[in-house]
Amino acid sequence: MKMRHDIIEKNSLLMAVLIFIIISFGGLAQIVPLFFNTSTTEPVKGLKPYTALQLEGRDIYIREGCNNCHSQMVRPFRAETERYGHYSVAGEFVWDHPFLWGSKRTGPDLHRVGGRYSDEWHRAHLNNPRDVVPESNMPGFPWLSTNQLDYSIINKKLSAMQTLGVPYSDDEVDKDYTADLDGKTEMDALISYLQVLGTALKETR
Repeated sequence: MKMRHDIIEKNSLLMAVLIFIIISFGGLAQIVPLFFNTSTTEPVKGLKPYTALQLEGRDIYIREGCNNCHSQMVRPFRAETERYGHYSVAGEFVWDHPFLWGSKRTGPDLHRVGGRYSDEWHRAHLNNPRDVVPESNMPGFPWLSTNQLDYSIINKKLSAMQTLGVPYSDDEVDKDYTADLDGKTEMDALISYLQVLGTALKETR
């Protein structure tokens, strides 16, 4: 047995191959069962694809780095559910590309923020957070109120999401969204996105 170990330890290529095989088996043992677990691949009841305005808002959320300070995953611990609401479940994220779970919480988790505050509260908070939360260290985003929403490639975005499995119909992908999005600001889009976060799964506590 010792000689076999010596052979492996002295042959770096052989050791690398064996390590790769072991890691592959371990990875498959963890990943493959998830494909057969419907709770991780099936959308929760009531989940709807983002509207065009919400999808644009999500892109602004990413562009402005909101996910660098705010996670979108409530863990199943009492301290978290008492503060944020029902813990997050996998079926709520099946149509999110990319996922925005995050792990850093400079600011609070936002997964259950949808419907918690009014649009005007969000508007004031995004313009100057200290107007509504005096102790906040979050920067303001006043330019979002004046930046007109650029939705020139919304149909391409919807088409890409459809390709990734989000159930947009062909009519939704090809629709003219001028009436829905014309005159909207980036602030409007971001607030629309925030207001839908975590609303598919109603709290049952």
